[in-house]
Amino acid sequence: MVPAVKRQIDVNRLRADIAAASVELLAAHCASDRVRLQYSPQDIVAFGDPQALKRAIASAESLHNFFSQVAVQIKEQKNTTEEDR
Repeated sequence: MVPAVKRQIDVNRLRADIAAASVELLAAHCASDRVRLQYSPQDIVAFGDPQALKRAIASAESLHNFFSQVAVQIKEQKNTTEEDR
């Protein structure tokens, strides 16, 4: 088996990018909550811009998929760490 080549990453940059993304996601969450609390799903579908809704849904699905993968990695790392104890 060929060993996996580890890519060097800038850890400080990674952490800053995660922090910035976290703030942006919080802002998106707040915007979604404002719409959710003010309008019913039926009104959103009936009067909202279909293309904007499709883009928002695609973004939400993409985020869900990405963070689901991250969650799996966190769980695997936790299990590995617990096994090493």
